[in-house]
Amino acid sequence: MEQVKKWAEDLLASVKSDVDKLGLDQLEAERAEIKAQMQQPDFWQDTKKAQELSKKEAELSRRIDPWQALLNEVDSLVYLINNGEPNIEVELSNAEQKYQELKKELRFNGPYDDHDVILSIHAGAGGTDAQDWAQMLLRMYTRWAEAHNLKIKTIDQSAGEEAGIKSATIEISGEPFLYGKLAGEHGVHRLVRISPFNSGGSRETSFAKVEVLPMVAGPNEVALDEKDLKIDVYRAGGHGGQSVNTTDSAVRITHVPSGISVAIQNERSQLQNRETALIVLRGRLAQLQQEQHAESLANIKGPNQSAEWGNQIRSYVLHPYKQVKDNRTGYESSEVEKVLDGNLDPLINAWLEKIS
Repeated sequence: MEQVKKWAEDLLASVKSDVDKLGLDQLEAERAEIKAQMQQPDFWQDTKKAQELSKKEAELSRRIDPWQALLNEVDSLVYLINNGEPNIEVELSNAEQKYQELKKELRFNGPYDDHDVILSIHAGAGGTDAQDWAQMLLRMYTRWAEAHNLKIKTIDQSAGEEAGIKSATIEISGEPFLYGKLAGEHGVHRLVRISPFNSGGSRETSFAKVEVLPMVAGPNEVALDEKDLKIDVYRAGGHGGQSVNTTDSAVRITHVPSGISVAIQNERSQLQNRETALIVLRGRLAQLQQEQHAESLANIKGPNQSAEWGNQIRSYVLHPYKQVKDNRTGYESSEVEKVLDGNLDPLINAWLEKIS
């Protein structure tokens, strides 16, 4: 009985320690403040702000509630043990398992780790093969998101000349710490295979760059100075027929100090494209600011990593053997088709283990 009591007390102490690290009291205070605003009669007069606050309240609840429930559960178990309740080991073991799962969240302590994700894919060196490879990567991440019951929204997409895509940008949402989980996918991805576009059946190497950005919708998180922005509007491209856009709805926003440019034309409304472009731009600047340890946005330099040989973070080989290998973690697997079909969790977990 003394051994079980010590187990329970040690578990309670560990949970309390991690609750403090998580800043649960501060998060609870933030949620209470939002709930107070939500109860005001004029809350929904500003629909956009109301939606942002409602989403924030839901995110805080997803983070707070499991920890609060575990703390209460373990506290109750300690109470029962101290009052002579026998055969409590099964409940204690279940609580321990819950704790070990929740504890993994503590590694997501970056400023944007709890944000949704904007994921962009750009075809690199390799011509049509690279554009086809970019589309294969888009399918891979879409399948991964679908397997996790996440929401996927296409922000922008540019088709290749013969096959595949030149680029695509999607939004992924619906799970806590998405940016923290997917940030390790950011970089150049390399494919080796027999080209389906080469009549000679030669082996080709293709490259594509994946950008993983936090979805920074709130202007307060990444404050952009209007004088640092160059905004151009132009007519969106189309494939002909009735779908051709006859208005100047496409928007390109350039952050002059860094030279970073974002162009969006997916929506028919210029205003919607402008808002989306600003969200993508904030995400790109936030990601680069962390990467470059820049004190201010004005000190950020544009990204210079090109999607070509020598820059890859991961290789996917389909010929002459089958292997996917992450150059940073050393993770290897011969089940390349499963990875390309969305089974990314082993690669993601290997990256998270390495950086935690």
